[in-house]
Amino acid sequence: MSKILVVDDDVSITELLKVLLTLEGHQPTVVNESPQAMDVANSLHPDLITLDLMMPGLTGFELCELLQKDPKLSSIPIIIVSARDDPESMARARQAGAKAYITKPFTADDLMQKIKELTTA
Repeated sequence: MSKILVVDDDVSITELLKVLLTLEGHQPTVVNESPQAMDVANSLHPDLITLDLMMPGLTGFELCELLQKDPKLSSIPIIIVSARDDPESMARARQAGAKAYITKPFTADDLMQKIKELTTA
């Protein structure tokens, strides 16, 4: 069972992911405001983070970079879950430190496979 931090400003997405992850045996924690994500990540120290790119305040790119720069958090794998499917966004997410990129809409199987790959590696 993995502790997973879900960061997305869309409450319907975070609720869906919370249910899906719980059904798969994980312990999800949801954050709908990107500025809170650093504090929650520091206190929770999750096994994995899912992160949206298009959020008010800190963007997903900025948050991913901050997480990667923090020595206590830099080893946590990050999966970008975003509606942006352009090559530039995907490349920028990788440069920011994301380990995987999944575009919305996504299938539960695709997300669970990526989570399994990154939490058992």
